Amino acid sequence: MPSAFPPGEPAPEDGSLPDSALEGMPGRPFSVYLHVPFCRVRCGYCDFNTYTLPELADGAAPEGYLGAAHTEIELAARVLSTGEDRPVSTVFVGGGTPTMLSPDALGSLVADVRDRWGLAPGAEVTTEANPDTITPEVAAQLAEQGFTRVSLGMQSAVPQVLRTLDRTHDPAGVSRAVRAVREAGMQVSLDLIYGTPGESQADWQTSLDAAVALQPDHVSAYALVVEPGTRLHGQVRRGEVAAPDDDDEADKYELADEVLSAAGYGWYEISNWALTMDRRCEHNLAYWSGADWWGIGPGAHSHVGGVRWWNVKHPRAYGDRLGAGRSPVHAREILDEQERYAERVLLGVRLADGLPVAALEDAGRHAVAGLVGDGLVEGRAAVRGRVVLTLRGRLLADTVVRRLLPG
Repeated sequence: MPSAFPPGEPAPEDGSLPDSALEGMPGRPFSVYLHVPFCRVRCGYCDFNTYTLPELADGAAPEGYLGAAHTEIELAARVLSTGEDRPVSTVFVGGGTPTMLSPDALGSLVADVRDRWGLAPGAEVTTEANPDTITPEVAAQLAEQGFTRVSLGMQSAVPQVLRTLDRTHDPAGVSRAVRAVREAGMQVSLDLIYGTPGESQADWQTSLDAAVALQPDHVSAYALVVEPGTRLHGQVRRGEVAAPDDDDEADKYELADEVLSAAGYGWYEISNWALTMDRRCEHNLAYWSGADWWGIGPGAHSHVGGVRWWNVKHPRAYGDRLGAGRSPVHAREILDEQERYAERVLLGVRLADGLPVAALEDAGRHAVAGLVGDGLVEGRAAVRGRVVLTLRGRLLADTVVRRLLPG
């Protein structure tokens, strides 16, 4: 089942934000996330806020969701209205499996965002998709609806690994989906997972080689995390499968970086590689740089000007609130300056561009020399005034963050 909510404080029922969050807002980048909470099958490792259609009553099914999402877009435009233009830099449709909805339905959401705020020139518009939902016809229709990028959940090229993850697609289908996306004129990203129980180093090599052979614009590779409440967590707890091993996952990360680097991909965030700078995921960079974004949909999270909030999770509760003229927000938190500083360090250090040494507080600046000496931070970058992780530092990023932040 989906993970539990973080703690927070009650939010206004009209969705309003403090004046401090809106101050200076037109000058800050703005993104929109659209959460589509539907999946054909719930994967055993997934704790995202997703639902199979048999789990939902009619009112919470896709038709009801679309109406509610359009209503929240209207609410967001009203709350953020300042009388100044603020075009959207990136739109990301995630899930779930967004392509369970038709391209026309997804396009209607993007069109609503465009009509409310406008899209910045060259705006990145992405949808996630399972490979088996993408045909040449669907890809062409997505491009017609304004999508510029598709992120495919490849996960692995090894059938037994896909079975362990409860993925339903055939590895051969990934190639067909990539071809369809590319022929439709969109960029393509592949998502991979390593550390699945039973996955050998040779299996992971096979997946990396298969991904590189498809020549995507972008690759994400994430270590499997066994989340409480998932089917995989129960299997591990009962001893039916082995838990992921930290050393094994570190070896697989190093192999990913070696294979992707040799194929011309450069890392720009710990888990992300792109062929060129202009093929990075700009939407995720907005998250990592602390930009503003509004998350539309059940369980979606948002951030504007140091205020973070999250919607109620169930599609029916989400729709009921909006239908009654109320905000769907479950709770929110207002970050103080120290919390915002800690977040800037936590996120900024993950980027290949690094973190300015001058932006650190005294304790952090004094820690940089020791991190260089321990091989966790690049010495040449530190001389230039940037904190940039070495390969070893990427594997121990949490340690680096702890040493940069005050005790």
